[in-house]
Amino acid sequence: MRNCSVGVAQGDDVGFETSIYNNTVCRTPNLERLAQRSVTLKHGYTSVSSCSPSRSAIMSGLPSHQNGIYGLNGGVHHFNAFSGVQSLPVILKPHGFKTGIIGKKHVGPADVYKYDYERTEFNHPMLQVARNITNMKLLVREFFATNASMPFLLYIGFNDCHRCPENKFGDFCEKFGNGQPEYGVIPDWKPQYYDPAEVIVPPFLPDTPATRGDIANQYTVMSRLDAGIGMLLDELESHGYLDNTLIMYTADNGIPFPNAKTNLYESGMGEPYLVSSPVDRSRWGQVSDAFASTTDILQPCSTGCHNFHEVYMYYPMRVIRDKQYRLLHNLNYYAPYPIATDLYDNPTFKDILNRTLSKQPTKWFKTLEQYYYRDEFELYDQVNDPLELTNLAYDEKFASVFQKCRRRCINGVWIPTITGSVTLRV
Repeated sequence: MRNCSVGVAQGDDVGFETSIYNNTVCRTPNLERLAQRSVTLKHGYTSVSSCSPSRSAIMSGLPSHQNGIYGLNGGVHHFNAFSGVQSLPVILKPHGFKTGIIGKKHVGPADVYKYDYERTEFNHPMLQVARNITNMKLLVREFFATNASMPFLLYIGFNDCHRCPENKFGDFCEKFGNGQPEYGVIPDWKPQYYDPAEVIVPPFLPDTPATRGDIANQYTVMSRLDAGIGMLLDELESHGYLDNTLIMYTADNGIPFPNAKTNLYESGMGEPYLVSSPVDRSRWGQVSDAFASTTDILQPCSTGCHNFHEVYMYYPMRVIRDKQYRLLHNLNYYAPYPIATDLYDNPTFKDILNRTLSKQPTKWFKTLEQYYYRDEFELYDQVNDPLELTNLAYDEKFASVFQKCRRRCINGVWIPTITGSVTLRV
């Protein structure tokens, strides 16, 4: 029997809006199917709550401050990994693996993150290679056709549930391929629609009509991602690879809503995380309380970080988390927290902003001023305060906890500081 192959499926801005994580409204039968042959982790975390840095960490096993991708790779941002970084496909290649990536890649340079087979946004339209699951199915078959005998690494980067760059398809591209003449059809996807009144609003978001409508659209594209997972499982099975492939499913960062994506709160770092091992089937269907980082796909990493997202969003943060406490260090705390374009220009955030400006109740658990301006340190008791409402960093009763977490968070890390006097010249 040939060596075990590896399949990595990654959602984009995906959270826990799935039936495998006890969401009773959003139906995800194919993720349930994967969970039945996997260990489902309750405490999976990204090492950085931003797209390119997170993906680079997954592919290299190194957090962003070590691999060099401090912010987004595409557009004007153009962050790239250091030339000496060894990525997963490059590591596996000398061991006889055929490597392929289909969908969203969003990392560079090409020689560091190099695959034998690449069908990504760098050579195809993003919608077609990362949301059109019928086209993705054909690409999977094409990859398998070029690889009859070798073990393989196949990386599938879905673009759902990222906000949509093309307004005509809706806030989440929920209209893309829905069968209506102006939006085309994706034959392998039967869109699932949801009543905004029935969706589950996460406790870190305001429960308003705008938010509920936003979440309903998010659920719809979650059904497309779920169908994509089903497509991948079907293709692995039909080609005879399913029972000899290590499959991992996760995401890059929190959902694209306030207090989540680009934040190091639980709602920004927590990720779905499924591991299906063809070797140890005794653990299939189990749920684990173990902590894991997405960098563990290649090698262990115990701390998180956040630097840039977009190039003008310099707001470095570090975080450490154990079973009870989370400590955040906001290095740029004297500046307002920057909001990414796709998070600013969406119904939920605009509703919060408009309600704030018109002095109406936002129905949010914090004010915009609190969201923008943060303490240097934030310490939260995750057991007794899961919403992270009370900052304990400056509470004398928790001084020993704070100092212990602080030492672990900043130990061995160079923190730039200004010493002596500063003269401002006008």
